[in-house]
Formats: sequence, structure tokens, C-alpha cells
Amino acid sequence: MTDSQKWAVRRMRAWIRDAVQFVRDNFQIEPDFWQKEALIAVSNADQARLRLALKACAGPGKTAVLAWIGWWFLSCWARPGYHPKGAAVSESWDNLKDNLWAELAHWRNKSAFLMDQFVWTQTRVFHKDHKETWFLSARTWKKTANAEEQGRALSGLHADYVLILVDESGGIPLAVLQRGEQALSSCKFGRIVQAGNPTTHDGMLYAACEVLCDQWHVITITGDPDDPRRSPRIDLEYARLQIKTYGRDNPWVMAYILGLFPPQAINTLLGPDEVDAAMSRHLDPEDYQYSQKRIGVDVARYGDDETVLTARQGLACIQQKSLRNKNGTEVAQQVIFSKLKWGSELEFIDGTGGWGASTYDAMVTMGYSPIDVQFAGKANDPRFHNKRAEMWWAMAEWVKRGGALPYHAKLKKALVTTTYTIKNGKILIEEKQFLKKRLGGFSPDHADSLATTFFLPEMPAGIQLPGQPEMESALDSRPTLHEHDTFAE
Repeated sequence: MTDSQKWAVRRMRAWIRDAVQFVRDNFQIEPDFWQKEALIAVSNADQARLRLALKACAGPGKTAVLAWIGWWFLSCWARPGYHPKGAAVSESWDNLKDNLWAELAHWRNKSAFLMDQFVWTQTRVFHKDHKETWFLSARTWKKTANAEEQGRALSGLHADYVLILVDESGGIPLAVLQRGEQALSSCKFGRIVQAGNPTTHDGMLYAACEVLCDQWHVITITGDPDDPRRSPRIDLEYARLQIKTYGRDNPWVMAYILGLFPPQAINTLLGPDEVDAAMSRHLDPEDYQYSQKRIGVDVARYGDDETVLTARQGLACIQQKSLRNKNGTEVAQQVIFSKLKWGSELEFIDGTGGWGASTYDAMVTMGYSPIDVQFAGKANDPRFHNKRAEMWWAMAEWVKRGGALPYHAKLKKALVTTTYTIKNGKILIEEKQFLKKRLGGFSPDHADSLATTFFLPEMPAGIQLPGQPEMESALDSRPTLHEHDTFAE
């Protein structure tokens, strides 16, 4: 018996009764108060079957708790002739791999006992001496799976000691929970633990917290600066600023700061499959050359942001170019150079907050007529809360009907992460500050630059707008998509 085994044998009786102590001993960390509440709940041996839901704001450490519970269960609930079995799912394979599964590896590497006893692979965690019967498996579904097919991911999990972990459960359909209940119904000791942000009303998190709350132990994790039980991991000043700026009834403040379900569900504009298809789509020039050539410009707001130029003609987003450390005049010169070379008919400058004013003014001074885009301005379509929502919605619809995008990792992440909801009967797009935080700190400059090109409805080439100077048609001899670098300096 190894030293770590001897140590674990001495500590095991305490760990079975108290998962908090298991975390302290193995990971040398003191859990937050709400994390302790969750750990105490799962280690209550008097409750044979437990359903635990963590309804959380953004960033309090909920995925770490799921990982701790996973390791506690695997370590403490083997019995003579019976080994613990578990399964873990998330809203997608990428999310499971990058978050919960990565957390399991992270915490295993902090414990000599876990390193000695368990093997971590990309799809399975298992006891080194009982690979087939003592495990936690990563399960997922095809990207095209419907709710019933997603539920089947938990089929076939039967054991006397069983654990189901569900990360980012806000958008996971109820069918997954129903299959999990089948595993729980026949066990001697079992746990279903889910965690997610309260963003939608049709997922398993909403069902547990609002519909089946008498069957679930629900813990609300909040970043509310006025709540004495707020998560200490949420930046206090950030939370106060978002509440002051947008109000407590803002859907993103409710979901990501307060940990509450907003009145209307929060939904993504585009799915990964739709964006992947657009980024691999090939168009021939005849598919787009009769449309107006447009350049959209998102001007850098802060030092870590980029100024991004986008060239789009009809269904083809021709090219995007990033500029750093350029002043307004230099950006204007680049736009004019590209206009003259490529033959764009309209140039849209994001003037929101005044950051693009110097670029706009410089172009006007040089005799050009750019269009000032105010994202917070009034939408032409009464369905939308503001111009930003109208443009982003038009951009998403353009992708869905066959738009072609250049590949860029930041553009893809922004497009598949951005969400919308309904507020006062109007479509509202997630505020940039919330989105930037969820994107890991970078601003959605590439997506905003593309969105500006939808400021006006689509038009054929050669349409003259009032106040715009005479120019050659976009159907002239200038090169198209595959023949040159639109934004060469």
C-alpha cells in the first residue's frame, strides 16, 4: 500500500461524512460559503437520492464544485463488490472538454492520492485497477441531435452508486434530466448535480428551480453587491457598475450578475454549425457581384481593442483587416485607400461613444461622405430595441441565408456567443460589456465591424443615395473576391 493510500484510509471515514473536508485535505483550499453548502448537501448520507441544482451568476466557481463532487464520489463510494459509476455532460462537447473535464484534470493534479489512484483521459476517468467498473465518463451528442437524442447520452448508466454531473445546464433540454432520473431510480445511493446560468425557461435548470423545486435542493449563487451572501469571486465594482448602467431588470444583469431568471429567455443568435458553414462556404463572383460594395469600420475604443475594417459585397464578406495603434486620420486614410482601390460605394463608421468621430471627420475633410453609425440609435424596424439589435439581427439572418465569412477565431467566438432576449416587446442584443467579459476579455470588434455594413438595407450596385457624391458603379473593372487584398496598405 502506498503512502497516499495509507493516508486516504485514515481520512476516508471523515471524507464520506464531509465532502468539505475531502476538498480541504486533497486540494488545500477553503471552499466559499456557498460551495460548502453544496458539498455538505451531497455528503448527507441520510439522503439516498439527491438532486442538487446550482443556479449561478457568471464566474463564481461552479464548475470547480462539480469537479470536487466528482472526485469525492469516485474516492468515497466504493463498497465491497460495488464500484461507483458516473457520467458528465454539458451543452456541447467543446464546452465539456474545455470546462468540466479540464477542471477534473486540474484538481486531480493537486492531489497525490488522486494521482496515485485514478487515471484521467480525454473521455474517461477511472480507477487504475478497475477501469471497466469504477469510472466517470464524458458523454455528449451530435451537434444535430434533437432533445430526445440528447437525452440518450445518459442511457445505460445503471449502478448501486451513481453520479450524474451536468455543467451549463441552463440550455440543456429536459429529456436529458429524464434519462438521468432513470439512473437515479434504481440505485442505493445516487446524486444528480447540475449547474448553469439562469438564461432560458425551457432547459433542465429552469425545470429544477421553478417547476420541480420541491424535489431539488436549489442553491442560488449571486454577485449582487447588496446581498451579504454574494459570491466573493465576483468583482464588486464591476457588479455595481453593470447594475447602475443597465438596471436590475436588465436580462443580462439578472442572469449573469444576480443569478436570477429574467422574464424572457436569453437565446444565442447563431449556432456553431451555422457559423462554421458560413466560414467554409465558397461563392462564385456571380453570386454577389451585382450587390453594393460596402466597408464597415469598428474603431478601437481602448488599448486592448482593435480597429477592424470589413469589406462586404452582398453575400460575400470579402475580407477583414485589423489595425492597432492607429489614430483617426490614419484609419481614415486606410478606408479611403481601400475605397479607391476596391470601389466601395458606402463606408460605415461606428461612431458610438465618439470613438469613431476623428475617423469620420477626417474622411469628410478629405471630401468623402461616410455614414455615421450609432449602435444605440433608434432602429428603423419597430421590432428592435435599438440600431445595434437591428444590425446584428440582419447580420445573423444574412449568415443563415447563405452569407460567406472569412475564417477568424475571434469573429467566430463573438458570433456564436452573442445572445438576445425580448424586453418590453422588442428584441435586445446583449450589451457589449457583458459580451466582452464572457468572451474572455476581448471585444467583438470583428463582428461589430461586419454588423455596421447592415446599417442600411441591402441594395444593388450603382444606387445613388441622397448626399452621396457621384462615383463609378461597383460593376466596373475593379477586382473582386479572389483577385487581391482589399485592404493592402
